[in-house]
Amino acid sequence: MHDTYPDPAAKRAEISPDALAFRDLGTDTEWSFRDVNDAANAVAHGLGNMGLESGDRLAILCHNRVEFFVTLLACLKTGIILCPLNWRQPAPELVETLEPIRPRVILHDSTHASVAAEVSEATSAELVDIEGTLTTWVRNGGPALADPVPMDRTWYLLFTSGTTGRPKAVIQTLRMCWANAVNIGQAVGLTGADRSVNFLPLFHTAGINLYTLPLFLNGGSSTVLPKFEPETLFKLIKAGEVTQFFGVPAIYQAFSLMEGVRDIDWTQLRCGCGGAPLPEPLIHFFADLGVSVLNGFGMTETGPTVFLMDPANAAAKIGSVGRAQMMTEVRLDGVPGQSAGSGEIQLRGQNITPGYFENPEATAGTFTEDGWLKTGDVGQRDEDGYMFIVDRIKDMFISGGENVYPAEVERVLHAHDDVLEAAVLGVPDAKWGEVGAAFVLPRPGATPDVQALRQWCRDHIAAYKVPASVHLVTDFPRTAAGKIRKPELRKQLQ
Repeated sequence: MHDTYPDPAAKRAEISPDALAFRDLGTDTEWSFRDVNDAANAVAHGLGNMGLESGDRLAILCHNRVEFFVTLLACLKTGIILCPLNWRQPAPELVETLEPIRPRVILHDSTHASVAAEVSEATSAELVDIEGTLTTWVRNGGPALADPVPMDRTWYLLFTSGTTGRPKAVIQTLRMCWANAVNIGQAVGLTGADRSVNFLPLFHTAGINLYTLPLFLNGGSSTVLPKFEPETLFKLIKAGEVTQFFGVPAIYQAFSLMEGVRDIDWTQLRCGCGGAPLPEPLIHFFADLGVSVLNGFGMTETGPTVFLMDPANAAAKIGSVGRAQMMTEVRLDGVPGQSAGSGEIQLRGQNITPGYFENPEATAGTFTEDGWLKTGDVGQRDEDGYMFIVDRIKDMFISGGENVYPAEVERVLHAHDDVLEAAVLGVPDAKWGEVGAAFVLPRPGATPDVQALRQWCRDHIAAYKVPASVHLVTDFPRTAAGKIRKPELRKQLQ
């Protein structure tokens, strides 16, 4: 087993120097693979002149732009550890996140200059602006760097959501990057002829790895949007500028409601989805337009790709996330071998993180004694080997002595014609211990009756699973990845 890999930016520039790597709609620029590698060399040189060395941490606070990936590749060349920050968070939260990381520099765009300045003052990290200093570095150039890269050296850190305390910094490596490129690349058929669009936030694994980095490694091109802009995405797709698309369910939901959705030739696209279960009505909606939206499953700790549904069986296995991809082994806790059954999904493979940065306690708690990653998700494998995600273990609640998985109740609510989206959680109850509370976002123009929704549930699932209360909402609080923030919903009941 090799312990180093070639520098991917230098290698790509060697293989296809003049091919288009990025088109940045925010700055109206195009970057060839040679441009990207030259710029990464220049940024590496600039960071070195500041005194940054291998192992030092560099925080970055910006909207999506090509310079993020240039900096990411510069860090790979030097061993500097990149720490993407959530631009939705206020300065005090960012300071708390960075306290155990101790960055030496904060790289920022002009939009986030004031927040970066607050964080800098609290952390003593030096400020570098993208539009000024970094752009000057790129213009001035730097010596070529193309040394082999240690495949398990910490490359960058991605922070978990931190719903149970301070966010943990998940280590990402070049080994994980290549394993993810194999997993997702084979699953969706990525090639150098493909074009995708980068719009998911870059402080989240999907923004970096689905599909931008794998596509870069394959020699394809990505159009970069500063952030999610539905109308711009629609124009790109309609113009045939996108062949591979990945989004979270909330984005597909937004697409389904947009005027002109049926005017687009969706058959030209290969569409992937993750971050949360894709409601069955959405699967059928896009299937009627001629495209199978393939649902998958992964985590920040898994690089992220683990499971993805295959087009041939998407219609027959509604709700499945498919099978584990090439570089990942999977087992279900308590289920022998690869037989059918239910249990916690546990994973092992080249795409799995080595752990959390300078947090051995959290790392030890996430892995089994024999080295498998504990996902905290309950999976159900059918007789054909296809996986269905039952729910998060921590989301399960017990009502009258019976286990209730909110995801099952949510699937029933999603099947109602008046329901656009639903979220269910367990709340205390004097008689039953816990009961379900459902939050429902109605479809545009619909005014569902809450008692009728409860009756709908009673007609489709056991009585103890029926939500005791149904609350209509106008929107959901969401994470940057599009997941519903259930702790925020719980606060609404207090």
